[in-house]
Order: sequence, then C-alpha cells, then structure tokens
Amino acid sequence: MNIYTKNGDKGKTSLIGGKIVSKHDLRVDSYGSIDELNSFLGLVRDYSSKKEINDILFKIQCKLFTIGSLLAQEKSIKNNSNEKLNINANDTEYLETKIDAFEKELPKLEKFIIPGGTKLVSYCHVSRAVCRRAERKISKLNELTEIDKNILTYINRLSDFLFVLARYFTKIQDVEESYW
Repeated sequence: MNIYTKNGDKGKTSLIGGKIVSKHDLRVDSYGSIDELNSFLGLVRDYSSKKEINDILFKIQCKLFTIGSLLAQEKSIKNNSNEKLNINANDTEYLETKIDAFEKELPKLEKFIIPGGTKLVSYCHVSRAVCRRAERKISKLNELTEIDKNILTYINRLSDFLFVLARYFTKIQDVEESYW
C-alpha cells in the first residue's frame, strides 16, 4: 500500500465515516492541531531524560491519538466499546494528580512567566501554546456540532499540565524563571 493516495491533491480529505470535507474544515483543523501538539510532545520526550515524566508524556500522547480519532469522526460516537477510543473524567483527573504533584515542588507563582530558559522548557511552552490553540479550535467546533465534553476538559487541563511541567523542568535544570 502506498502512503500517498492523491485524494487530497484537490484540497479535500475524508473523515472517519467517509464524508468528504475541505482540508481547512474546522474539524480537520482541530484534529490537525492535536496532531501538531502530539508531535511537539514527542520532542519534549526526546529532550527529557526523566523516565517518569516521559512515561506520563507517552500516556498523554496516546490520549491525544484518541482525541484526534474522535474529532476525525463524521459523527460523534459516545461510549465506544473500545477503551482505546474513549476519553473520560478519569483521564482529566490523572492530569490533575500530576499537576498537583509537580506544583508541590515549585515556588509560588506571583508573576507572569516569559517562556524560555532551555530548549526543553521552551518546547514545553510551545506545546502549551499549541494546546491552547487546539482548545480554541475544538471549542469553536463544539459550537457547530456537539463534541464530547471530556475532550475540552482534558485539553484545558493538559495546557495547565504543560505550563507546570515547563516550570518543573526549569527548577530541576536549575534555570531561573524570567518574569514579565
């Protein structure tokens, strides 16, 4: 099987379910942003030497594949029998427990942080910004067609996690935070 199908040469693509849409369709843009975020998280993993964090990031990347798959569906499927294709409140709670654990080790935040310090920290901030963009696109899509509410909640919490992770890497790499 060839990787290229030539079906997209005219600016069209198909959703899961067969519906043909423009490549700039909001649904395609939404799951495309999730794909971009997933790629940046792979970069964060490549720069991180912390196995525990890399395991967390890998779990998140798998969830992002789930979210991308759900967004790529022509019709929203709820309560899929395949656990791999589900997102639920437990997934968000997992992120919250990780946020809480990392925040315990960080100084109190009293000012706005300027992204930067090391490549790893910067990639976390880029990932956070891409996550926020994905959230905006999914939120807009949700105004047009119902999206599983767990997706928006998870993506919102994920951006918080990535912000805290950037701060955590700043701390463990012994780099000073820059403030606005």
